[in-house]
Amino acid sequence: MHKNLIAGRWLDGTGVRENLSPSDTNDLVGLYAQASADDTQSAIAAAEHAQPLWAAKPPQQRADALDFIGAEILLRREELGTLLAREEGKTLPEAIAEVVRAGQIFKFFAGEALRIPGEHLDSVRPGIEVDVLRQPVGVIGIIAPWNFPIAIPAWKIAPALAYGNAVVFKPADLVPGSAWALSEIIHRAGLPDGTFNLVMGRGSVVGQTLVESPRVKALSFTGSSDTGRRILHSAGARFAKLQLEMGGKNPLVVLNDADLEQAIECAVQGAYFSTGQRCTASSRFIVEKGIYRRFSEGVQARLQALQVGHALHADTQIGPVAEQGQYEQNLAYVDIGLSEGAVLACGGRPLQRDTQGYYMSPALFVDAEAQMRIAQEEIFGPIACAIPADDYEHALQLANASPYGLSAGICTTSLKYAAHFKRHMHSGMVMINTPTAGVDYHVPFGGTKGSSYGSREQGRYAAEFFTTVKTVYTHA
Repeated sequence: MHKNLIAGRWLDGTGVRENLSPSDTNDLVGLYAQASADDTQSAIAAAEHAQPLWAAKPPQQRADALDFIGAEILLRREELGTLLAREEGKTLPEAIAEVVRAGQIFKFFAGEALRIPGEHLDSVRPGIEVDVLRQPVGVIGIIAPWNFPIAIPAWKIAPALAYGNAVVFKPADLVPGSAWALSEIIHRAGLPDGTFNLVMGRGSVVGQTLVESPRVKALSFTGSSDTGRRILHSAGARFAKLQLEMGGKNPLVVLNDADLEQAIECAVQGAYFSTGQRCTASSRFIVEKGIYRRFSEGVQARLQALQVGHALHADTQIGPVAEQGQYEQNLAYVDIGLSEGAVLACGGRPLQRDTQGYYMSPALFVDAEAQMRIAQEEIFGPIACAIPADDYEHALQLANASPYGLSAGICTTSLKYAAHFKRHMHSGMVMINTPTAGVDYHVPFGGTKGSSYGSREQGRYAAEFFTTVKTVYTHA
């Protein structure tokens, strides 16, 4: 059985979770301990004790530890990618690519550990000098989602450690395998005991303990909007520092002048790969009427040619839905779309394969309307809807008519419209002639409106969350 890591020791929990593959529910990936609230409190106490010791380490030592972690992840990419594909359902190439990204993230922040920014300024008063320092926040609670079970933990854990913080990490209960494997590597990187802790278990137990503990100075969360709001109300009330990455209902605008084949590829890649289980996935295709029918027919043809199957099979292009609850929710949204009057052009049906898994055909609704639930609510599955637009201005209006603002894309050959869109689209990220899903690890990630709260993740912007600023005045 795979145990929790608390204060440098692998410990049993109060229960055990079976980790089953969504490609084959008879495939037991492993058994994973479930932590209690008391276990979580022990991990917080260990992190609180270890954090000053870790922060006092020379930056080269922190850099070496992160570099060690990144190098081992990259060395074991095939093994870790296979584990990820088994437990989460990504196709093997996608899973290996995610593992590589996690390794690159640790390598990046190994460098950042040596480049912690600061400033030295002259005061406006004579004889006084000013230093602006960035110092660690303290104990960081990290609550990660199931859709990127190694990359998202990496882009939270790596900067937390690089800047001298201690970590209590709660992975998604659905995908403990990748988290445990990552934690085992971190455990061997030479950190003081308690600097990094893994507590696996239910959000209502482990997560809530992290949210409520006054010793957890900051919380970085990725997950649903409803859970994010609850964390904001609870942890915000005690003035914890918060970084919340939540939902998305990302539009892809396609104008009449777009390269049709490029637009179709952007739509299919952005909406359906990784089984649509990406917060940056395109779920609304907003298409000018002059190209609408050809675009919709082209997407439909591509979807019908995609191979849906077991995540580890070489010919699979779309893997299973990650778990039963999400699978049932996806099928329920297909019924909702039909009841609202949208036309189901293709897909949206259960599929039978050689193994018992959560397979469904990728769905495209056409002739949808902006106010429909399928066009407003995050589905988080291989389902998208096409909405016709009169012109560019109408398309931009429809694209902005959402409570979310994470990622948005436009397909056009017009520099005029591309330039206008990137400035007037209300989202944290804008993609021009490229899928809305798929971001780099060295630049900021995050959204606006109901998609994000707090400072950006990834790249050098991570310092904004994982450090606190101190201003020091010195009289010469």
